[in-house]
Amino acid sequence: MSRTPYIGVVGPGEASAAELESAEEVGAGLASLGAVVVTGGLGGVMEAACRGARSRRGRTLGILPGEDREAANGWVEIAVATGLGELRNGLIVRACDALVAVGGGHGTLSEVALALRLGRPVIGLGTWAVHGVDEVTTPAEAVEHVARQLAQ
Repeated sequence: MSRTPYIGVVGPGEASAAELESAEEVGAGLASLGAVVVTGGLGGVMEAACRGARSRRGRTLGILPGEDREAANGWVEIAVATGLGELRNGLIVRACDALVAVGGGHGTLSEVALALRLGRPVIGLGTWAVHGVDEVTTPAEAVEHVARQLAQ
């Protein structure tokens, strides 16, 4: 891929310790690939992925549900306040070349479904078992899978 890849990392705002650790590792790995890490900009998996990316001096983009950019977690480099609530999930997916889902609730499921509908590669790490999601078991596998997708 000749341009900078934008990779979404999605998952619950209220995440388990294991999900947070995985998301942080995924974010760091994606930054090492030179990707912009795109999230919903809030807490939980979103914050952990951003923290991981910034730990490797990566770039982060948070697409927020509310109208206040200040609501973004402290690891978001560029915050976009949409005022769209959960509808912003579609913007996250449309902004990305691929999606990594870490854990997840119904919001994550909507992002996975939208990404699949748009033909975006979706890598799942402990997330919904949905046809079309490439399931992996470690953050390193998730990053390797993204790297393979980008090389195509």
